[in-house]
Amino acid sequence: MEYFKLNNGIRIPALGFGTWKVKGDDCVNAVKAAIEVGYRHIDTAWVYKNEKEVGQALRESGIPRSEFFITTKCWNDHRGYEATMKAFQVSCENLGTDYLDLYLLHWPKPLDAESWRAMEELYEAGKIKAIGVSNYHQHHLEDLKKTARILPMVDQIEFSPRLTQEPLMAYLKEEGVQMEAWSPLMQGQVFDIEVLKELAAKYNKSIAQIVLRWNVDKGVVVLPKSVTPKRIKENFEVFDFKLDPNDIARIDALNQNIRTGADPDNFDF
Repeated sequence: MEYFKLNNGIRIPALGFGTWKVKGDDCVNAVKAAIEVGYRHIDTAWVYKNEKEVGQALRESGIPRSEFFITTKCWNDHRGYEATMKAFQVSCENLGTDYLDLYLLHWPKPLDAESWRAMEELYEAGKIKAIGVSNYHQHHLEDLKKTARILPMVDQIEFSPRLTQEPLMAYLKEEGVQMEAWSPLMQGQVFDIEVLKELAAKYNKSIAQIVLRWNVDKGVVVLPKSVTPKRIKENFEVFDFKLDPNDIARIDALNQNIRTGADPDNFDF
């Protein structure tokens, strides 16, 4: 495993296991499979409706809580100081933990400033190791900075070879905010890209491994998701090689500003 250091000194594993749309026993089994191959960074959210299953898998692994980096997110209708405090408690109960390693505001919404105040207090009380946001553009972060006492440590955004978000990446780097990538494999669309097929052959790796390594080489925490044990294992095996800078540039050049998810400036949930 490789690690990045957040702006408060906390180390975050560069590779995490995503759990979006994974429910019930499938979630328990997938998280267990991920832990077995070496994942210690698990990413979930209240709205995924699987925090309890993630918590079950963590407990049944027999590995101490302190070895895990657990992320969850405050959903859009849980905004405001009191609502965020309550949402945090519910998520901790679901996960079976008394603290979180990372807590994120899931999407930019009204009352974010009040929610952020609650998160700052939870962070200062030691109940959250790091606080951040998800799906924030630069202007959302600028708005939050007007009232925040503590700057976000993470911004989790959609990031892939077809959506490189270079201006936002540069801004986050300048601000000292760690970037995380969701949907790095574009829900499977990366497997049809010829350049990635060529690079997979060159490095004798899978296309998924090439894309995940590209994220890590660019300093981005990446969160692949799978329920297939073979792919879960394969996705973890990205620490025995690095991409040549010219090949990183070739992947960068694939950008077409194509999203597989919603635009944070235009969503209705």
